[in-house]
Amino acid sequence: MPLDDREQQILDEIERQFYQEDPDLAHAVRNIDKTTRFGIRLPAVGAVAGIVSVLLFFTMNTAVALVGFLLLVVSATALVQAIQARRGTVEEEVAVPIENRQRMFRRFRRG
Repeated sequence: MPLDDREQQILDEIERQFYQEDPDLAHAVRNIDKTTRFGIRLPAVGAVAGIVSVLLFFTMNTAVALVGFLLLVVSATALVQAIQARRGTVEEEVAVPIENRQRMFRRFRRG
């Protein structure tokens, strides 16, 4: 549902204030890498496929179950690394100094 003119003006004003008050945070939020989503999705799908293949083929075909287990281990490792990389990137880019945090909390409490 599109915004009406008044709502769009309010949103534009909030955005302008955000850029004026904390340009470093605005820059960091604007530049968060969108490709990290794929870096998490693919290993997650691989881990699920590995679990499914282990559960389905464990009694029927041990070789396929072993390949599924290897897929699970590799995917889980890649998933953990991708999550750590994404968390580290976001924490480094969006790190806000303590003074700015305190100022934001005070403004939030005032309403």
